[in-house]
Amino acid sequence: MESAANKTGSGNMVVPETPITIICAALSTALGGGKVLLAGSTTYNAFVGSYFSQQQQAVRPACIVFPQTTQDVSTTIRILTSHPDRKCKFAIRSGGHASWAGASNIAGGVVIDIRALNSVDVHSDTSTVSVGAGAAWDDVYVKLDPIGLSVNGGRAAEVGVGGLTLGGGISYFSPRYGWTCDTVTCFQIVLADASIVEVDAESDPELFQALKGGNNNFGVVTRIDFRTFEQGLIWAGNVYNDLSHADQVITELVKIASAEAYDEYASIIVTFAYAQAQNQAVISSVLEYTKAVESPPKYYQTFLEIPSLMSTSELVNMTSLSKTTREYSPQHPRSINRVSTLVLTEPVLKAVYAAWDASLDSIRGVSNLVWALALEPLPPQIYARHAKENALGLTGRNKSLVVTLLTITWSEASDDALVNEATHNLMNAIEDAARQIGNLDPYVYLNYADEDQDPIASYGAASVSRLQEVRDRVDPHGVFTYQVPGGYKIQGK
Repeated sequence: MESAANKTGSGNMVVPETPITIICAALSTALGGGKVLLAGSTTYNAFVGSYFSQQQQAVRPACIVFPQTTQDVSTTIRILTSHPDRKCKFAIRSGGHASWAGASNIAGGVVIDIRALNSVDVHSDTSTVSVGAGAAWDDVYVKLDPIGLSVNGGRAAEVGVGGLTLGGGISYFSPRYGWTCDTVTCFQIVLADASIVEVDAESDPELFQALKGGNNNFGVVTRIDFRTFEQGLIWAGNVYNDLSHADQVITELVKIASAEAYDEYASIIVTFAYAQAQNQAVISSVLEYTKAVESPPKYYQTFLEIPSLMSTSELVNMTSLSKTTREYSPQHPRSINRVSTLVLTEPVLKAVYAAWDASLDSIRGVSNLVWALALEPLPPQIYARHAKENALGLTGRNKSLVVTLLTITWSEASDDALVNEATHNLMNAIEDAARQIGNLDPYVYLNYADEDQDPIASYGAASVSRLQEVRDRVDPHGVFTYQVPGGYKIQGK
């Protein structure tokens, strides 16, 4: 292991000692065993290059800590908080799937990369599975599929268990069980004082609730226990429609995703997508049904009667489905997400489509662009099921909502400014139209938010106040507020 305090660079120049090199050296000495990676090494470059987006890959930390145990995380936090001024900035990485630069990476600071904390252990009674927060969701499904079990987890392979759960989490099973965080029975967390704590509804109900949507504001979560359930194969369908059928698709989506009609075994995503490389635009719909039905479920019958360009269906397990879902995204693109939440009505969704369609001319020249607007129904079967038990603040509602997500990918940094401006302009147009119709909901889904969005504030004053109280109790010096600039912060107090 190279010493961070005297590492030799090109031309045999000795890097002078600085506070951050001293801290990296202290971490290396305390942890040992090659658990600290230094800038310039081949392994360091491979780790940085494994972030999902090019924007995150471009950020260069001073060193990367790769803990193998929860005790390693505790030792790391103790060292990072040992200086009275607490100026050493650090980031926490699980899957590294967030797009914006600095979300889970940090320039000139320390990254705690917890991906080695990836164990998946089914309890003896099979009702619970303990999952390392650094695992990816396909790691979980590979373990559970062969024994006929599953969890209310992420839809795509390679997405980290920790990050998705702490932001809420939407699953193909969510209409049956709620948000991913709603099915957690226990969190293991390293707090700012380096203590290792097991948090559940009895030991610390306030922190337990706060972790369900509170992001990285309280500590480093190292293990999450989830309730399991029996699960066989899933009916998975994909339908592609011409844009000329947009009104029909919207009408059927609103009909089947209404609060009254929603089937808790169904999961639907409708996407309007333009691909610059092919100069083609299409409506792509993902229709899942979490029962092993041989023929298309009756729930989707009228949707499937809309004339299509192509449709496919198969029975699959969650391992295969999560990997297929991941394949929809390119490998390591430039990427931006931006999200809003609307009330699910025909007028607002037709306004959304019109705004997306009108935006196409502004971005057609962007190389390898995919300009996608996804509509993900959020019925009360998902958000209201445990609304008083999580931090998301989605109480006092009874209508179906729709998470409206812009997912944009492209290849050249020279197009960043144009793409960012066009993305903001389109979401502003969508929200303006929804506001005029009276169908704009304030909720911002954290796992889809852009860097300048404030999902935690969108939880509402009552939830934010509870989060502030918990944060101030478990982290009185604000370690995870001020030393961890990535993620989304609890403002105030």
